[in-house]
Amino acid sequence: MISEIEKLIAFRYLKPKRKEGFLKIISIFSFLGIALGVAVLIIVMSVMNGFRTELIDKILGFNAHIIIKPYEKKIENQNLNELNSLSNIIEQTMFSFNGEGILINKDETKGILVRGYLKNDLKKINLLQKGIFEGSLENFNKNTVSIGKDLAISLDLKVDDKITLMSSAGIQTIVGSLPKQESFTISSIFNSGFAEFDQNVIFMPVKDAIPFFEASDDDLFLEIYLKKPEHVDKAKKKIQNLFSDHFVYSWADLNKSFFGALKVERNVMFIILSLIIVVAAFNIISGLTILVKNKTKEIAILRTLGVSQKSIAKIFFLVGFSIGFFATLTGVLLGVLFSHNIEKIRSLFSDLFNISLFPEEIYFLSKMPSEIDLNSILIITLCSLAITVVVSIFPSYSASKLDPIKALKYE
Repeated sequence: MISEIEKLIAFRYLKPKRKEGFLKIISIFSFLGIALGVAVLIIVMSVMNGFRTELIDKILGFNAHIIIKPYEKKIENQNLNELNSLSNIIEQTMFSFNGEGILINKDETKGILVRGYLKNDLKKINLLQKGIFEGSLENFNKNTVSIGKDLAISLDLKVDDKITLMSSAGIQTIVGSLPKQESFTISSIFNSGFAEFDQNVIFMPVKDAIPFFEASDDDLFLEIYLKKPEHVDKAKKKIQNLFSDHFVYSWADLNKSFFGALKVERNVMFIILSLIIVVAAFNIISGLTILVKNKTKEIAILRTLGVSQKSIAKIFFLVGFSIGFFATLTGVLLGVLFSHNIEKIRSLFSDLFNISLFPEEIYFLSKMPSEIDLNSILIITLCSLAITVVVSIFPSYSASKLDPIKALKYE
């Protein structure tokens, strides 16, 4: 335990005298360095957590959790009946068809992914239904398509405009195989909030998609949506046992490399930014060393008055730890406040300086995400305090070993 006299002396040492101005500067830089390091770490971790969560929400809101793709033979009704036994983990299922094509509008072309659905199934995709920007899904009928907002803007398209789609499937003519082309009317424009989808995906009635790609009902995919998509690996194993003759893959499989890279980047950023705290904490060593040197006479007097070596060590340790503790606390408050208002701050700076700080076309999101994670804050706080404890030990130990006789010999 730390006694009252030890606390009193330690807090007196935290206020350097005027002639110790250099020591005061070192203490201030130590405080600011640790506070800013902690704040930056919390902000970066919050943004990366928010970025990951936002991407997962967009991906899960726009894509099936598990997809079963037929291989050599169609998906049998017997398999579908067996799938009903997993109703405790499956929320809904629907058939679909995917294909790649080219959108042609006047002199402009764009490669796109065509996804075919029944109208009622398309309405079940919550992210799409909530994000209708123009038009209505009720008009999603034969020879119509629904396109993304970014794609509509880039090609200057609107509802009821006609577009030409070129299929990757070819048709045989007297001059050989030619790409198949058909005209479609835009029934609605959606805004998912995920630029990658809004630029590259088109929805088409499945009854149009199958002949457009020269396919058949045997080629339809089965999309499965889970009640708890975070448990996709366990669900995939159970479903794979029922559909052993087909390809079964999940949203996690399709995005494994992306989220793996995101996790590595997050860990690397944590390590790199932690060095800010380490560098700032080393200033505590400098400050305490100078403080010990300046207080040699006072230490010697305290030792002759009967203050133990252990108490001297605790006094100087408390000085270093107090700087680190209050700096960490300040950093946590700054980091949480900044993270909570980061989108407002981004918008303010973007308007003031007329620059784009979070380009949607690069990061795929319309606004800067932030998710304050208590576990991350706790880890950052403990790491900062641990570093402070470590760097405060050596100067404190040196002060406790000071010989009072030698210190007062020339006084």
